[in-house]
Amino acid sequence: MRRVLYILKPYRLAMFVAWGLMLIELLVELWHPLFMAKIIDEGIIKGDMGEVMKWGGIMIGLSMFSFAAGITNSFFSSYVSQGFGFDVRASVFKKIQTFSFHQLGQFQTSSLITRLTNDVTQIQNTIFMSLRIAMRAPLLIIGGATMALLVNVKLALFLVFPIPLLIILLIWMMNRSGKMFRFVQERLDKVNNIMQENLTSMRLIKAFIRKKYEEGRFNKANANLRDQTVKALRLVELVAPILLFVMNVGILAILWFGAIEVNQSNVKVGEVVAIVNYGFRVTSALSILTWIIMAISRGRASAQRISEVLEVKEAEIKRINDNEKCICSGEVEFQHVSFTYPATNEQVLSNLTFTVKSRETVAVMGATGSGKTTLFQLIPRLYEATSGNILIDGIDISKLPVESLRHAIGFVPQESILFTGSVRNNIAWGKEDASMEEIIQCAKDAQIHNTIIKLPQQYETKIGQKGVNLSGGQKQRLAIARALIRKPTLLFLDDSTSALDLKTEANLLAALEKYHCTTFIITQKIATAMKADQILLLEDGKLIANGTHEHLFANSGLYRDIYKSQFTKGEVANG
Repeated sequence: MRRVLYILKPYRLAMFVAWGLMLIELLVELWHPLFMAKIIDEGIIKGDMGEVMKWGGIMIGLSMFSFAAGITNSFFSSYVSQGFGFDVRASVFKKIQTFSFHQLGQFQTSSLITRLTNDVTQIQNTIFMSLRIAMRAPLLIIGGATMALLVNVKLALFLVFPIPLLIILLIWMMNRSGKMFRFVQERLDKVNNIMQENLTSMRLIKAFIRKKYEEGRFNKANANLRDQTVKALRLVELVAPILLFVMNVGILAILWFGAIEVNQSNVKVGEVVAIVNYGFRVTSALSILTWIIMAISRGRASAQRISEVLEVKEAEIKRINDNEKCICSGEVEFQHVSFTYPATNEQVLSNLTFTVKSRETVAVMGATGSGKTTLFQLIPRLYEATSGNILIDGIDISKLPVESLRHAIGFVPQESILFTGSVRNNIAWGKEDASMEEIIQCAKDAQIHNTIIKLPQQYETKIGQKGVNLSGGQKQRLAIARALIRKPTLLFLDDSTSALDLKTEANLLAALEKYHCTTFIITQKIATAMKADQILLLEDGKLIANGTHEHLFANSGLYRDIYKSQFTKGEVANG
C-alpha cells in the first residue's frame, strides 16, 4: 500500500487545495441550518421580511461561493486522480520490464493486464472520491452532530446517540467488503485470462470445433465473477437500509419531543428545524458513507494487488566497471553448468561443459525437454545458472552488465513474436536508429525481402497482432531480420527455421556467414546440423556428445539414429 500511496507525493499541493475547497463547502453547509433557524425565528414568526431577506441573501451568497469552490475542487480532484493513474500505470509497466522470467511466472498475463487497467481505475475513483466527498461525509457527520448539540443538547442526543454504533457497523462492513472485493478482482483475472486465451487461439478453436466448450468455460468464469460481485454489493446494500432506519427513527424522535418542547415554550421552532436539518444532513452523509466505504474497499483491494507487483524485488545483478573488456569476438565457454528452475527440484541442465570458438556455427539437437531452449536462456541471463560458470570472451557473464551482454546478442525465440505496426517498424525494433538501407539488407539476408516487396505497401504494410496475417515461415524470417539488424556478436536461433524449406534455409545460413557473429541454432534437421562447425547433442539435460557431423556420426549411436530417421538408406550410405 505504501508504495502505491507514495506515488501521490508530487500531488500534495493540489490535494491540500482540493481539501481546502471541500472544507469551504462543508462549512457553508453546516451554517445553513442556523441561518434557516434565524429566518424562521426572527423573520417568519415575527413577520419581519427584512430579516428574511437579509439571512436569505446571506444564504444565497454563501451558496454561490460554495458552488464555485465545488467546481474548482472537482478540477483539482480530477487533476490528482488522473495524474496519479498515469503515474501508477507507468510505474507498474516499468516494474514489469525489470522482471526476470521467474518473476514473470508469478503473475498471469491476464492478471497483470487487470492490474494495469481495472485496478488502477478503481484506485483513481477512490482518490477522486477522497478529495471530492470522502472526507466531507465523515466531517459532515461530526460537524452536524456538534452543531446540533450547540443548538440544543437535549434534542440533539436523539441524533448523536446512534452515530457511534453505526460507525462501528460501517468499519466492520469496510473490512468485510475489502476481502470480498479482492476476490472480485481475482475472478475478473480469470475472466480476462479466458478471453485472452480465446482471442489468441481463435483459429485453433474453430479448427477443433470447440466453440461450445469455450463458451461454457467462459460462462462459468463469468458467472463466478457475477456471483462474487453480487455477494459483495449485497453486503453494502444491507447496511444502507439499517443506517436510514436508525437515523429516521432519531429524526422522528426529535420532531415528536421537539413539538412538546415548543408547546411548552422551552425550545424555539427554528431550533427544532435546525436540528432536524442537521439530522437529514447526517443521515445523508451516513448513506453516502456506505458507498464511499465500498469504493475505498475496492480501491484498497486494488492497491494491494498493485503493491504486490511494485514490491517484487529486482534480481541482484553483479556489474563490472565500464572500462572492462567488452564482448567483441563471441567465444562461449560452459564450465560445469547446471540449472534448476526456481521453486522446483528437477535439474533441467546438468554439468554442461563445452567451448565454442568465435564465429563458429553451433547446432544444438536433442529431444523435446532435453534442455535446448533453457541453454539458450542462460547465456543472455534470462535465467541465472544454478551452478558452474558461463564465460564469453573469457569473462564470467555474471560479472558483465546485463545491458552490455544483451546488446551483443541477437535472439530469435521459438515462437516468433511480432508487434502491431509496419513491417519496417518490426525489423527496426531490433535497432531504433536503423536506416532503410540496413532494414532492406537484413530482410534480404533473412530471405524475406522478395516477399515484402509483393505486399500491398511493401515495407509500410501493417502487420496484425502477433503477425496474424503472415505465415509461420514469414514470421520466422521477419524475426530473424530483426535479430540481424542488431549486428550481433552472438546470434541465437531457437528452432527459428522450422517453417522454412531446405533451399530457403540453406540461403539463409549462407547469408549468415558474412555476419561476424557466433551462431547457435536449435534444430531438429540433420541437414542443418551437418553445415555447423560443431553439434551439441543433449539428452535429459546432459551433453552426451559434441563435435562435427562426421565425429558424431562415427561415435554417437543416438546421432546415427536421428540421421537414419531423416534420410533414406541410399542417403545414409553416402553419409
